[in-house]
Amino acid sequence: MNKAMSSHAAAGSDAGSEAAPQPRARTLNGASGSSRPVDEIALPSTLLDITPQQAGTQTLLRGLAILEAAAAGVRDLRTFGAALGTTRSTTHRLVSSLVQARYLRQVQGGYLLGPKLIELGTIALEQMPLTAVARPHLESLAEQTLDTIHLGVRDGDDVLYIDKIPGTRGLEMRSRVGHRMPLASTGIGKAMMLDLTPDAWQSLFDASRRALAGVSFKPDNRPDLPTFMQRMTTYSAGGYTFDLEENEASIRCVAAPVRDASGAIVAALSVASTIPYMSLERMDELIPVVQREARAISEELGWRVPQPATRRIKR
Repeated sequence: MNKAMSSHAAAGSDAGSEAAPQPRARTLNGASGSSRPVDEIALPSTLLDITPQQAGTQTLLRGLAILEAAAAGVRDLRTFGAALGTTRSTTHRLVSSLVQARYLRQVQGGYLLGPKLIELGTIALEQMPLTAVARPHLESLAEQTLDTIHLGVRDGDDVLYIDKIPGTRGLEMRSRVGHRMPLASTGIGKAMMLDLTPDAWQSLFDASRRALAGVSFKPDNRPDLPTFMQRMTTYSAGGYTFDLEENEASIRCVAAPVRDASGAIVAALSVASTIPYMSLERMDELIPVVQREARAISEELGWRVPQPATRRIKR
């Protein structure tokens, strides 16, 4: 048993056609002011390879290509034109239209992506159902592990199961879509508690004890408060949680949080099975597997891994 486990046991068409640009070395001025070859900008080929049959959509495609170029670091008209292969007059007309529509904004020294894109991006995220985004990753996890996979969200002091893929080992658990359980008594629930304060952990621990006081299925392995708090400290540092038969007798699980674009935990997923298939050693092995799928879902929801702060060097 390794170290981690030992602690738990404890606008319109363009007029005219452009002449094909001659091959030349092109450079791009990025946000930092440094130059790099314009050819390095990875613009989608569908935005640049315009055939005569697509002439009616030429202006639209070029406008989209300008947005892609701006996202890649282009800041001024000259480098926009160099990246797209358009004349200065055509480039100016396209950029001006995008500024007017708020897809670009003009700043000192050039142009940046505009507020309209932020608005549309926010709406796109709101229109992206969590279950639809998560489902392929749940299926991948089920295929890798053969175990039962859960996806849940927080609802007050409870976890609400919103998706479930039964395992293929012939086992059945009492969880189901629409089922609720106290956050602090489940692995998936505890994963949604990782960013909370110790006071909140204790409050939810107490709430789970009250909720389970009158039920007949109380497992024998529920930890006392000091043990629970110690485990949560370990879980918070590691970015995962376990259910060590705390919710259902003989059932163990490994869980990890799902974050949205703001970095807030909005859901969690878990892999669960019975003790014969879920030894403590295997639970440790599953931690990075579950975290990888949770991270992939988070990234689709707009979350990005925080970059370490740059430290200034003393001279």
